[in-house]
Amino acid sequence: MAAAGDAAGNGAGGAVIGLDIGGTKTRGVRFEAGRAVADESVGSSNVQNVSREEAARHLAELFGRIGGGAVAQVYAGAGGIDTDDDAAALAALIAPHVPGARITVVHDSRLLLAAGGASTGVAVIAGTGSAAWGRNGAGAEARAGGWGYLLGDEGSGYWLGREAVRHSLRRMNQGLEPDALTTALLASCGVDDPNKLIALFHSAETGRRYWAQRARLVVDAANAGHATSQELVDQAGRDLAGLAEQALRQLGLDGPVILGSGLGMNVPRLQESFRSALAAAGISDVRVLDQEPVFGVLRLVAENG
Repeated sequence: MAAAGDAAGNGAGGAVIGLDIGGTKTRGVRFEAGRAVADESVGSSNVQNVSREEAARHLAELFGRIGGGAVAQVYAGAGGIDTDDDAAALAALIAPHVPGARITVVHDSRLLLAAGGASTGVAVIAGTGSAAWGRNGAGAEARAGGWGYLLGDEGSGYWLGREAVRHSLRRMNQGLEPDALTTALLASCGVDDPNKLIALFHSAETGRRYWAQRARLVVDAANAGHATSQELVDQAGRDLAGLAEQALRQLGLDGPVILGSGLGMNVPRLQESFRSALAAAGISDVRVLDQEPVFGVLRLVAENG
């Protein structure tokens, strides 16, 4: 479910600010007369990933860079916006920086669909987490996944990082020497034995973002020919395709499907697996996002007023 929260007033005559709030970073773009005049990134402001205090600090830093003042609208997309209360909580953190502006908060997949140039279809997020969201011409919406790392996030950066750990622990239990993926993982984590990954994984010093950042090790190993890593990247693509197919079927659509976020936009092997799985389901209109989701904000503003 996507939700929106509005601050008091409409702030007519000012700029539009777009926010894309992910699990790792917050990107903000200030648009004036339809043109991007400021584009900055700070740490995550998603309260599912950081404390409310840290989220507030990051937003203050961001607005300090891109400016508040005469802002007509803020359109924010964030992961984990599942209820009106979620949207209102985030809007309340934004409101002090843009007095009188209209603040709209939606699930970040809605930004992705708009950035892909589509008003209907399904957007698939493949980043720190994963989710699919879509809308059809009648205005019906559908979600698949997006339950968070404890319940799902298949095909995400976190999922790949966790699977790298599981792979390494299985080899350890079987008495096998560390392979290329395990060796890279141990070096990245600063430990010298796979057994130490168990405590590290459960440590308060690591978390969703930490392990999502290890996804690059799986991708690099896959590119170097490591068979298990190739299987993991391929499985990620298939899992993401499953989310897209579920949302499409619920909406009675056959496309388009737009794949975005860090993994989705930057890992060709995952893209190939994603396309192949959807083609096998009879879905051929599949696109990889070619611009950052935050640039979908102007389309959303135009569509929704």
